[in-house]
Amino acid sequence: MLLTPNFSLEQLTHSETAERERIDNTPAAEIVENLRLLARGLEQVRMLTGFPLEISSGYRSPELNARVGGAKSSQHTRGQAADFTCDEFGPPLDIIRAIRDSDIDFDQCILEYARWVHISFSAAPRGKVLTIYDPKEGYLDGLWDPGGKRIA
Repeated sequence: MLLTPNFSLEQLTHSETAERERIDNTPAAEIVENLRLLARGLEQVRMLTGFPLEISSGYRSPELNARVGGAKSSQHTRGQAADFTCDEFGPPLDIIRAIRDSDIDFDQCILEYARWVHISFSAAPRGKVLTIYDPKEGYLDGLWDPGGKRIA
């Protein structure tokens, strides 16, 4: 089922871990509405980059989220977040800079381990940009390089 012209429910709920572990990752109706909001936001990001996004994680059922080590309060479990890359546009840091500097109303945009972008959308977007390299250190406000230097 298409949620927007370029994003389907299947794409935003697909999980290799769920398939392998036989975990039901079917969202409830109220979560599908959140996934529609997420898909609309992802459409804006796709238009900004000019290229398709490679979604690695979208909705996660609570069981799937626990299995992959996600935070208990993860927006993935509410259908509000997706992890993605867009190699044709550039590295995750460049993507986040472009999103940060755009007029896209996102909730959180996180540079995760310098390998992918985590983005979330909600009814009351906060526009938070964060970075994480080490789970023990946690999330850093703003953009940071792996050496601990803040990036403008």
